[in-house]
Amino acid sequence: MEAKSDLEIAREADLLPIEDIAGKLGIEDRFVEPYGHDKAKIGLDFLKTLEGRPDGKLILVTAVTPTPAGEGKTTTSVGLGDALNLIGKKAMLCLREPSLGPCFGMKGGAAGGGYAQVVPMESINLHFTGDMHAIAAANNLLAAMIDNHIYWGNKLDLDSRRITWHRAIDMNDRSLRNTVTSLGGAANGYPRENGFDITAASEVMAILCLAISQGDLRERLGKIVVGYTRDRKPVTAGELEAAGAMAALLKDALKPNLVQTLEHTPAFIHGGPFGNIAHGCNSAIATRTALKLSDYIVTEAGFGADLGAEKFFDIKCRLSGLRPDAAVVVATARALKMHGGVGKGELHRENPAALREGVANLFRHVENVGFYGVPAIVAINRFPTDSDGEIELLRDLCADAGVKVAVADHWARGGAGAVDLAETVVEVIETSPSRFQVLYPDKMPLWSKARMIAQTIYRADDIIADKAVRDRIKELQEGGYGHFPICMAKTQYSFSSDPNLKNAPDNFVLPIREVRLAGGAEFVILICGDIMTMPGLPRVPAANNISIDDTGQINGLF
Repeated sequence: MEAKSDLEIAREADLLPIEDIAGKLGIEDRFVEPYGHDKAKIGLDFLKTLEGRPDGKLILVTAVTPTPAGEGKTTTSVGLGDALNLIGKKAMLCLREPSLGPCFGMKGGAAGGGYAQVVPMESINLHFTGDMHAIAAANNLLAAMIDNHIYWGNKLDLDSRRITWHRAIDMNDRSLRNTVTSLGGAANGYPRENGFDITAASEVMAILCLAISQGDLRERLGKIVVGYTRDRKPVTAGELEAAGAMAALLKDALKPNLVQTLEHTPAFIHGGPFGNIAHGCNSAIATRTALKLSDYIVTEAGFGADLGAEKFFDIKCRLSGLRPDAAVVVATARALKMHGGVGKGELHRENPAALREGVANLFRHVENVGFYGVPAIVAINRFPTDSDGEIELLRDLCADAGVKVAVADHWARGGAGAVDLAETVVEVIETSPSRFQVLYPDKMPLWSKARMIAQTIYRADDIIADKAVRDRIKELQEGGYGHFPICMAKTQYSFSSDPNLKNAPDNFVLPIREVRLAGGAEFVILICGDIMTMPGLPRVPAANNISIDDTGQINGLF
């Protein structure tokens, strides 16, 4: 019998009214702002009622280096949350919002899979509560105000050659990476080179995900550096008097979004920065709220632990004061065989030798989590086609290495399939207290921070950059931004900057191509290798197979 698709399973879900889900968390109806019957925003006034409550335990779900075989990080997060509730713990989820770009591109939807999904799946993947559009609107309002300021006299003396602010759109569109604006004559302004980033890479997205109040949001927006004068003095959104209007556009977007899993576990889905080109974590305001509402909070960070987990620890936790209690590193036998040299077409065949070779990738991620003082558990996300022999071999390899491990088949069985994982996570939290620490201190110079990430987390020999990049880093260091953490924009497919270099490579150098300042988000972005902040669509985009029928049902979404 052919397995049901994620979309078919989601459509069969018996959802509770969103007010009932809020009621599970003790949220009164007056704080619940419904968007239809099955999703809602939680009013910020509710957050003030939580002051003084103790925090629950924070569990990060991360993964091995991604491969086309699939790892299932979000699916595992959902399965773990459901399983924690099944074993009698009060648990909820904190996940990121999907972007339309990957949804219509290569990756497809991002709401879990099988019987471990957050729902309503179609809505979550398509527009949801409009947060992405609000972020793009705020981003582009600032862009319009920059050009308008120059058009009407340029009182701040912005150098049009040194404007660093990009426009944004929530779509993969490579043709917008580099543009020229204001063509057509004097009435349209002063022509200049510009470009677009995908909304997930916008600094406005990063700010929304780090702000903890409306006031903090407005203040951070005002600190955005949009460009420089001829004498290289930074010009901010605050000086353009744009921060107030931007914050007004984001008034509702700052409120956490509440939905549920197929098994009615509450879930905040809020904020969606990518892990490869941004800081890869859901909003701090959602996570901080969840910690007051449940005993166990399951969250995730984008892509492998070298990107998502590193940024979760070194950026999100550093800037928001969060202290994680455990980390789950998701692996599949299929993915590890690919890291061991097996092609995608041969993954259905048993190959113990390739599994033994590829497990080095998993162990490197586990070791990296340990650098932060956080206990790690390996979750073997079992695929229906996995053999018993390979699963047992993977368990044995983890046991021999002294790594806690649990097998889970939540995709096929929902929360019941992740009970062993949930019990293992609880045991580790209770017996191995986290001694969380960040990788590097604030006072370390920017260049040294980047080198430490590259050498410690990626195992690079060193970092390199041309003189213009090094001069820019020095300029930021001397300009008062040296205490900021580093946000690496790097391929997700390898520890190196070469996406074809699989498993656990070493003896490589990491090239830094570009530097961007995120003054409001309070980190410095280093763009490495060929990574782009505006992705393109693949040769055959997922959009080709998505449609809507005469009854209004969407087909082809996965």
